Amino acid sequence: MNTMLRSLSLAAATALALAAAMPALAQSQARRVGPEQLSTYWILLNFGSVQADVPNSGQNLDKPGCVAVTYEIGTDGKPQEAAIKKVEPKSDLGSAALSVVKRFEYGPSLNNGSKKEPVSTYYVVGFNLPEDKAAAKKVTDACRLPGYDQA
Repeated sequence: MNTMLRSLSLAAATALALAAAMPALAQSQARRVGPEQLSTYWILLNFGSVQADVPNSGQNLDKPGCVAVTYEIGTDGKPQEAAIKKVEPKSDLGSAALSVVKRFEYGPSLNNGSKKEPVSTYYVVGFNLPEDKAAAKKVTDACRLPGYDQA
């Protein structure tokens, strides 16, 4: 009897662990798409109207920098599982970048219209960027993430 209870407890614990891991498993199966190819699947609808929750004080808030935020775009076009992956240079702007990405809204591209295929991607949020495009690109390139299909 005691052995049977242990077996049932082990089975229940295993089932609970699998259920808890399902969201992570689902995310890892989404196609990884770099920012350059994202428009093949999803179109950002509210880019110009998204505001960041920038802290009033903190480290390097006034320096040029970038934050890379990874996330999955679900079938509803909303970012899910958003996480700060890289901050250059070290600063307290990670939470501000996260607030931007969480407010994004996407619509499916013509290629993805009926499928609404979820994808895993990332977005680089630049802060205090120089006006010169080449200099700004140099700052944001520091936050590029490996492992995504990039052109």
